[in-house]
Amino acid sequence: MIEAKNLTMYYGSFLALDDVSFSAKEKEIIGLLGPNGAGKSTLMRILTSFIYPSRGTARICGFDITQDPLSARKVIGYLPENPPLYMDMRVDEFIDFIGRARGLSSVELRKRKDWVVEAVEISSVWKHIISELSLGYRQRVGLAQALLHDPKVLILDEPTAGLDPMQIVGIRKLIRELSQDKTIIFSTHILQEASSVSDRLLIIDRGKIIAQGTINELKKDKPLKNTFFVAIEAARGEIESSLKEISGLKDFNFMEEVSGASRFLCTTDPVLFKEAINSINHLVRGKGWFLRELSFKEPSLEEIFLGLFKKEP
Repeated sequence: MIEAKNLTMYYGSFLALDDVSFSAKEKEIIGLLGPNGAGKSTLMRILTSFIYPSRGTARICGFDITQDPLSARKVIGYLPENPPLYMDMRVDEFIDFIGRARGLSSVELRKRKDWVVEAVEISSVWKHIISELSLGYRQRVGLAQALLHDPKVLILDEPTAGLDPMQIVGIRKLIRELSQDKTIIFSTHILQEASSVSDRLLIIDRGKIIAQGTINELKKDKPLKNTFFVAIEAARGEIESSLKEISGLKDFNFMEEVSGASRFLCTTDPVLFKEAINSINHLVRGKGWFLRELSFKEPSLEEIFLGLFKKEP
């Protein structure tokens, strides 16, 4: 549904997007994740042919965005970071205008209006002037215009910005429902949102995709450290003195006492993980201690996210 190849974008001498390539399958939700200024919005503007790349291209449902941008735009619904609204129009007037601009017939427009009004919950402001709306309702009207023509591909730039917690939950639910027959790319800098909605993540920083995959794939991909819990039945001071002698451990921290056992969170380099585990087993056997727990701690999305940026020079 989406295939980007070597997308590069310069603003003057500034390199905003650096040789970005990726693909999106049918009915897939891709979360575009990265800090502010990473290049997320630039990538989305290129995919929608709002701007043209300095180099490279992309195909949307088979249509090349540089060779046939009009055909590509017809199958895309786009919600920019700042929704494209005519502030002096009423909501109903604006949606009618968008429908006519999209070439919908009267019958099609009526059906789609009924659907989007319910889907994005704007019935209570249907006759209001857009300039009078709150930021959250303006965001919802912007989403309505993106969905009105029933596009095959949805590109959403920060779709939950300005929404209250209940509205955010509703938009996330709507995105998951829409993915039953649409391919969706949405950008966010909220890790919880990315993990709860996306099938796959693209993590971008300084114009480059530095990682991509499912959350489980990212957890397994070149971790900076391994962390694990150890609980041993013995005097805490003796355990700490012995753990200091294990060369494979980078660090360890006492967590709590559990049924007479001292529980520690240990950290080691991935290449030294097995050596550290073997050393702890050998230590426990040699001391005659009882090992109550030895369990691997999976990294959180926050740890993955921060670790990826630390790896970049």
